[in-house]
Amino acid sequence: MPSIKVIILTLDTLKAVGLRCILERSFGIEAMVGDNNYFATLITNGEPNLFFVDTHLLMSHLNFFLPRKSKTIVLSGGFNQIEDFDLIDITSSEQEITSRLNKLLKQEEKKEEKSMTTTLSQREIEVLKLVAMGHINKEIAQELNISINTVLSHRKNLTSKLGIKSVSGLTFYAMMNGIV
Repeated sequence: MPSIKVIILTLDTLKAVGLRCILERSFGIEAMVGDNNYFATLITNGEPNLFFVDTHLLMSHLNFFLPRKSKTIVLSGGFNQIEDFDLIDITSSEQEITSRLNKLLKQEEKKEEKSMTTTLSQREIEVLKLVAMGHINKEIAQELNISINTVLSHRKNLTSKLGIKSVSGLTFYAMMNGIV
């Protein structure tokens, strides 16, 4: 698990230090701690595998986190008002938090293994982006200066690698992975 890059985004120093301590001690993960200024430096630091974020920062930067929903874990204070995000109840016992973290980190590890086997080429990413933007094969071919047959080959590879056959599914994938 140490290959997972994690950032903890919270205005509560004690919460950040406690979570970082649990991650280091129980899982061997060195987590970075950030705050509201983190978003300005994201591009230079590179994007982590997982974001741990408190509800306040999540709500104030929702446009940032929505496309990263699958890699965002919300640190909630005992209420489950946020749908579609993984949650950790910070009022739980250390054992319950560690157990929940173990489950979430194992899921992330499986995602990483899967993404390593489904690495897309730069051209496939370009084709995926244009598909997600609603372009038809002929428009994609003209935009990228390639033949329609090459576009079809790239789309076939995308379908094979990702296991997604529909345009809406490819669009959703592109949105969730920050391609569009």
